[in-house]
Amino acid sequence: MTGPDAVADPRLDARIPTGPVAQKWERRRDEARLVSPTNRRRYRILVVGSGLAGASAAASLGELGYGVDVFTYHDSPRRAHSIAAQGGINAAKDYRNDGDSVARLFADTVKGGDFRSREANVYRLAQLSVRIIDQCVAQGVPFAREYGGTLANRSFGGTQVSRTFYARGQTGQQLLLGAYQALLRQAALGSVDVHPRTEMLDLVVEAGRARGIVTRDLGDGRLRVWTGDAVVLATGGYGNVYHLSTNARNSNATAIWRAHRRGALFANPCFTQIHPTCIPVAGAHQSKLTLMSESLRNDGRIWVPARPGDRRPPDQVPEGDRDYYLERAYPAFGNLVPRDVASRAAKRVCDEGRGVGPGGLGVYLDFRDSVERLGVETIRERYGNLFDMYRRITDEDPYRLPMRIYPAIHYTMGGLWVDYDLMSDLRGLFVLGEANFSEHGANRLGASALMQGLADGYFVLPITIGDFLARHAPESLAPDHPACAEARTDVEARLDRLRSGRGSRTVDSFHRELGRLMWDYCGMSRSAAGLRAALERIPALREEFWRDVRVAPGERINESLARAGRVADFMELAELMCVDALHREESCGGHFRVEHQSEDGEALRDDEGFSYVAAWEWRGPGEAPVLHREPLQFDRVKPARRSYR
Repeated sequence: MTGPDAVADPRLDARIPTGPVAQKWERRRDEARLVSPTNRRRYRILVVGSGLAGASAAASLGELGYGVDVFTYHDSPRRAHSIAAQGGINAAKDYRNDGDSVARLFADTVKGGDFRSREANVYRLAQLSVRIIDQCVAQGVPFAREYGGTLANRSFGGTQVSRTFYARGQTGQQLLLGAYQALLRQAALGSVDVHPRTEMLDLVVEAGRARGIVTRDLGDGRLRVWTGDAVVLATGGYGNVYHLSTNARNSNATAIWRAHRRGALFANPCFTQIHPTCIPVAGAHQSKLTLMSESLRNDGRIWVPARPGDRRPPDQVPEGDRDYYLERAYPAFGNLVPRDVASRAAKRVCDEGRGVGPGGLGVYLDFRDSVERLGVETIRERYGNLFDMYRRITDEDPYRLPMRIYPAIHYTMGGLWVDYDLMSDLRGLFVLGEANFSEHGANRLGASALMQGLADGYFVLPITIGDFLARHAPESLAPDHPACAEARTDVEARLDRLRSGRGSRTVDSFHRELGRLMWDYCGMSRSAAGLRAALERIPALREEFWRDVRVAPGERINESLARAGRVADFMELAELMCVDALHREESCGGHFRVEHQSEDGEALRDDEGFSYVAAWEWRGPGEAPVLHREPLQFDRVKPARRSYR
């Protein structure tokens, strides 16, 4: 096998309860130790991140009576990037009576992840999905409703039922507002302290246990050490390693990468998701890309001209000269195939010279038939804000002409390794939502990110963190403890090194070059030769960064300094992603190695050789990471070739 040798490690005990998969979570709940209500106020929990996972966790822990500190680099928790998840949230409510169930949602999710997720975690997620909707309705989230008053559903990719609950094209925003108001209620009651404009720069670890964090105030530049009885990271994914992605520009990987350098294992870093429904790149000036919700594929039809080189405007291409390639190749699912399948199909037709728009890197998403069938007002009611956003960005009217879309980096399925309790191999460090690896395998189905974040925060963590705390007396480290002093000293040294940057290149120029490397060699398709080329260039680029980066002076509000630290972490993470992609000699989900594909261009898994979680251990600067493997077992859904035809 290519890559570093794997070693056995007891830290990879996932602590999955025994028994049938449908009974594991109830068994874990029943066996969990509890902290009495009067004793909870003696514990302090540090929550980093204020998106859906972080806000719901902090609100729930505060409601239980724990003391909670919440840290966010935003000026308000409600600005977290969860607002960008527009299309909806899955739940196995079966309001449509179309055959949905917890078991079917579970099976769709495992299959959608190409059998590279942990079965027990996925089943728990499907079970909790029904409770999430009730929780959010009780908070006043304005889900769309049918005429009779029941909640409405629509479909997303990779399923043949309608299980996605939505609030027009603003679902993430509305769900975040629900969690945000619950968080502010606890802040008003005094159980939660919120610290905005505060960025975590390191983790305090003492005797193999997470005991605190080091933060920098983004307003005045002050460093501070915070200690507690447990640390919760809910800081999102690392898609911005590619520079151009659908993530907010400030989204970064520093919190989880600093934890990784302190001993937390990083799992499946090469599992990154390409979203097929994004506005194409317009030019080198762009700093991010814009996502058009997958929900649009419910009523939009995707096509390209049938002949290469056809540059006629879309309204002048007759029906017979159009290729509705997803409907042709995947008749069972049509335009609602999973994201990885739709993305690769779009790339194939563009590589054939049939792409549309500037540079030929785009396909059409056409609503003509739906407008004729349903009427403009119905389409406006379902997607009006998305259509308005598209028009503002492109100056094109999607009610009259098709949207132009192309795949882009969107989500990361990899993240810090966690056990069934969502605790990393570092005791007391819990990791929620997109920051961990556990639920989505090699590809996330649409509308499942919001589901995971809220399940982790509202329902899983309050049980599992209580079990951990019940085994430890409340005892925070003193700020002058050697472990705290070491972490703070390391942060000061790193910031001093960044401040000394007086080179000739901007931080953004380095980030843009790194992103291009990653997109070309570790993006939508990957090869051994390309990955080796990236692994030669990235260390050299990193050395050049530290030698020639220009960081603006100033200690207080200094975005250049903040971005420089984040890009430095991306440099190291990018190398690990390529190492992981090179070692995984198979294609699965979003990880598509061109050497491993079927005759018709589909991904070919190697279940015998790679049916495991690849968890990487940091060994220090310049040292090769060490691979640890957690075997994946499938008792309820047996691995099979994933087909959507």
